[in-house]
Amino acid sequence: MAAIEPIDIVELGVSDAPAGLVLSTEAGWNQNEADWRFFLSKGAVFGARDGDRLVATAALLPYSAGNAWISMVLVTAHFRRRGLATRLVDACLEAAARRGLTSWLDATPAGAIIYGPLGFTPTLQLRRLRLEEPQGTTATRPLIAGNLDALAARDSSAMGFVRSTLLSEFAARPGSRIVSDARAMALVRDGRTARHIGPLLADRADQALALVDAIIGSETGPWLIDAVHSQEEFLHGLVKSGWAIERPFQRMRFGSATASPAQPPFAVAGPEFG
Repeated sequence: MAAIEPIDIVELGVSDAPAGLVLSTEAGWNQNEADWRFFLSKGAVFGARDGDRLVATAALLPYSAGNAWISMVLVTAHFRRRGLATRLVDACLEAAARRGLTSWLDATPAGAIIYGPLGFTPTLQLRRLRLEEPQGTTATRPLIAGNLDALAARDSSAMGFVRSTLLSEFAARPGSRIVSDARAMALVRDGRTARHIGPLLADRADQALALVDAIIGSETGPWLIDAVHSQEEFLHGLVKSGWAIERPFQRMRFGSATASPAQPPFAVAGPEFG
């Protein structure tokens, strides 16, 4: 059997966004090209090519206060089980170490098995839920246009570090909106296959559920939301109203904790963004 030629790991540029989208589309993920352009312009994205074809990626997205998110760990089907994912994550960790950053990621169950031996520590859990169409009558109470500064402040409290650059970029995209209802606030944006709700922040589960109902009653889906598993009342309320759990994610940290977040959000910006 012929030996497999080694594949070099290289850093990618913004022009690689369409090729990255091909990989995430193959995997059935919800990212669109705007997401890829954000990673490639604001973070460090590493990849592997077979000739001119991009066959694997991993991204490191720096945040404030010494934190960064690792995501977009993708390998096209024919090139799996060759160690490419591990090499790409190692490249992200090396880049984070050079910058003195603590790395976080949201792993699928299969990924968590790989990341644990690399030194990642489990933290909270997430559940991705999908809603194709609302069941029955949804809330019709009016939504108030939310304020970006207020959303960023509440997000910073929940995360323990600032992500204003991310939220500003999301809010500026066509189709995005920040909405609030009583004491709940959320960002809604387009994905490749579904509208995404998150981050979603509230004082209580009933406020968070009421905001979700108002959002899905104000426009058409389908919808995705990444709920924090420990927010049990919120998660159960979503399922009861027709949302279906698609998959779990395990949030993991590499390195010492750098932040002391307050109450966690009810839903996050997405496993690729934290």
